[in-house]
This record gives sequence, structure tokens and C-alpha cells, in this order.
Amino acid sequence: MYRVKEAFYTLQGEGAQAGRAAVFCRFSKCNLWTGREKDRAGAVCNFCDTDFIGTDGQNGGRFDTPEALAAHIRKLWPDAPGRPYVVCTGGEPLLQLDEPLIEAFHKEGFEVGVETNGTLPAPEGIDWLCVSPKADAPVVITTCDELKLVYPQPLAMPERFQHVQASHYFLSPMASPAMPEQGADPVKQSNTRKATEYCLAHPQWRLTLQMHKILGID
Repeated sequence: MYRVKEAFYTLQGEGAQAGRAAVFCRFSKCNLWTGREKDRAGAVCNFCDTDFIGTDGQNGGRFDTPEALAAHIRKLWPDAPGRPYVVCTGGEPLLQLDEPLIEAFHKEGFEVGVETNGTLPAPEGIDWLCVSPKADAPVVITTCDELKLVYPQPLAMPERFQHVQASHYFLSPMASPAMPEQGADPVKQSNTRKATEYCLAHPQWRLTLQMHKILGID
């Protein structure tokens, strides 16, 4: 059974695919944090601002077969020109995403993107793989399309990942998980300056901003 927190049609907000129309499929659960505030302080990833608990989000639910989930995601794609694109995220999507589901997505015509923390092996068939390491969690994926670091993380600075082979390298400024959706975030403003300075000094890396939050969309 696949457990999905939410699924929605939007524009990709970050990285090399920014601005591309996509259906986001957010899987429930993560292996680096329970998602509960009482566990945040002791979590490996303690800055996450995403709700991935349960299956009660928009278009969320439990799906008994890969075909059922793929058909559900297909209904969210508009009847219009352009190759369908699904982004599997979380939580940690590789706790649930497997080859049968990737195949079912492909049969529905989707290109399959994945955003993972890199701590679990990736199944075959993924079309676009984005790895976003967190803290000192071990990264077992060493080849990907995109390496995206939330910056700065004292235990996950860019120098630690020189062994990861990627086509694109991005820094995404860390926000404060306690800040509301509206209003200025002084933590993120400061980290944006720091990330900008790092990219200028290390031009292999590029700055990426959360365009979806700037636009006020999902």
C-alpha cells in the first residue's frame, strides 16, 4: 500500500526544473524526522517545514496498487500539450517509491522526478533524480541529476559532497521552520546572503530560491 499525504498540480519551485508544470506526489513519513514537533530537537533533520504526516492532505489517500496511484496522479494533469511530469517527494519518497510504481507512472505517460535525502538506494527507472542531503545522515546515492543543499547546515556543508557526481549543484537558503508563510523571515534573508556569497566564491554552485513561495502557490 502507498500512503500519500497530498498530491497537487503546480509549478516546480526550485532547481534545474524550476518553472516546469508538475504534479507533486508527497509521500507520508520520513526516516530523518517523525514530523512531530515534540521530536524536532532530537531529529537528524530538525529544520523541515513540511507536513508529511498521514494521508489527509489535498488529494491524499492510501492506494493498494501502483496502478491505482498512477491513475490518481494522472487525473491531476490537465488535458493539454506537454509531457506529464510527476515529482515524488515527501517526507522521504524512497521509503515507498518502487520500480512497479515508476513503471505505472511511465505507462500513464509521466516523466518521473524524485526529490530524496539520498540515504536510501534509488530504484531503477527514475528520469530526474534530485538529492538533498540532510545534516550528518549518510548519503548512499553518489550519482544524480541534481544535488541541492539547504544552506547552511554545519554538518552538511558543500565541501562534504565533492564525491557526488551531479549535472547541477544548487544551494537553497535555509528558512526558519517557525516562521509563518506570510511576512519577512530574517533567518532566510541572512542565509540567502550567505548562500549568495558562497556561490560567488564557488561558481560550481548555483543559487536556487523557492519560487513557489515567492509566487504564493502550492
